[in-house]
Amino acid sequence: MTRGFSTSRRLALGFGALVALIASASAVALAGSARVHDGLNETRRREEGVRLSLELASAVRDQYAHQAHTIIIGDASHLGFYGEARETVARLTRALRQAAERPEERALVDSIEQESQRLDGIFRERIVPAVLRGDRAHVQEEHGRAQLSVTRIQDLTQALVERFEASIRAVRRDLAEVERRTRTFLVALLVAAPLVAIAVSVVIGRSIAAPVARLEAGAARMAAGDLDTRLDVRGAPELEELARRWNDMTAALKGHQERLVESEKLAGIGRLAAGVAHEINNPLGVILGYAKLLRRKCDGSTAADLAVVEEETLRAKEIVDGLLDLSRPLPAGAGDVDLRALSDEVVSRLAEARLLDGVAVKVDGRASAPGHPEKLRQVLVNLVRNAAEAAGSGGTVEVRLAERDGLAEVAVEDSGPGLPPDGRDRLFEPFFTTKPRGTGLGLAVSRAIARAHGGDLAAVGAPAGGARFTLELPRRTGGEA
Repeated sequence: MTRGFSTSRRLALGFGALVALIASASAVALAGSARVHDGLNETRRREEGVRLSLELASAVRDQYAHQAHTIIIGDASHLGFYGEARETVARLTRALRQAAERPEERALVDSIEQESQRLDGIFRERIVPAVLRGDRAHVQEEHGRAQLSVTRIQDLTQALVERFEASIRAVRRDLAEVERRTRTFLVALLVAAPLVAIAVSVVIGRSIAAPVARLEAGAARMAAGDLDTRLDVRGAPELEELARRWNDMTAALKGHQERLVESEKLAGIGRLAAGVAHEINNPLGVILGYAKLLRRKCDGSTAADLAVVEEETLRAKEIVDGLLDLSRPLPAGAGDVDLRALSDEVVSRLAEARLLDGVAVKVDGRASAPGHPEKLRQVLVNLVRNAAEAAGSGGTVEVRLAERDGLAEVAVEDSGPGLPPDGRDRLFEPFFTTKPRGTGLGLAVSRAIARAHGGDLAAVGAPAGGARFTLELPRRTGGEA
């Protein structure tokens, strides 16, 4: 096992080294890509700040131009244009505040906003009233203050542009360094990966590939039918253990094959028994016929004795018929069988034969399935009759039909004492019965018929007591003719 652990460890270390190299290369590439992506995003934000700063400077000049037009014209006709320009300045200032990420940038934006408000106050509160009064001297004085405020705003926006451009240059330098480091590391990893791969290949070739080739050759001999072949593998302990397990499997397969041959022999004996049963059926019919004929001609004790002969002959014939049904269940028919109509017919016939006296039988639901009507009738007769006998006088039997999941289901539930605990697993065995006069072939034949139709017959305890036998048959799919 030490040697096996050593082989596993070498393989694990080899593949682990490859995986680690690939993972490292991927991690470095992803980290570099993420850093470049972040840098590009930051650059775009910085460039957006530059654009907004330049637009703000232009908007302030437009704002000042409308102030100048108001002074030159001497009336309030340009106040609407001035308001639009002022609103543009305010909008750009708000956008610029969003773009400013660093404290010094936010401080510059605050200063720009303060100067912009001061410029608006000078115009609205001092220049416009003086223009409307015609006070040219006061207008000229306040106009000088407005020019000074515009100059400050221009200087502040220029300082903000310079800071944005400086940060863009710094980000680009950082991205160039990241790219250089990433490229160097990836080249080193790509050089180391082939060397590790060669080492791993040598280990696999010596420890695994050659033993696997010997395993393949031995498996080919086994596949050709040579079950006496034994694999002799030397190499990795794991493969040696696999060869031993393979040898054990081959020995077991040979044993199974021998048992299968024996089963075929037993099946042949079963077919012979079925043939014998068929031949016995003919003389039983003759005996039954003569017993009935003689019984009509005799009376007294002789007639009673012949009645016993007739009864036992019928019982023997029932056993023989069961053996024949069990050995040769008919295949499913091609046409659909209306299981509801068949169930109603079975209940009606059993009632006419006075086999359901004192038992309340209820049929509910609908279902249909392809099958052999006579054989399915035989199954339903057996199930309903058994349920009625189990329920007894005053009992109930419910036959529920349903279709679900591609299956047609017929459930026969009785109110009887339920399934015997000690015989529940043997209900479908031939010749097993809990009835004093039963043959023990009815349920076995019924299950054989169900399985010949591709379905099954199962028994469980009913929720409210009693027993429940469920016949399941495959329904015809939409693609079938």
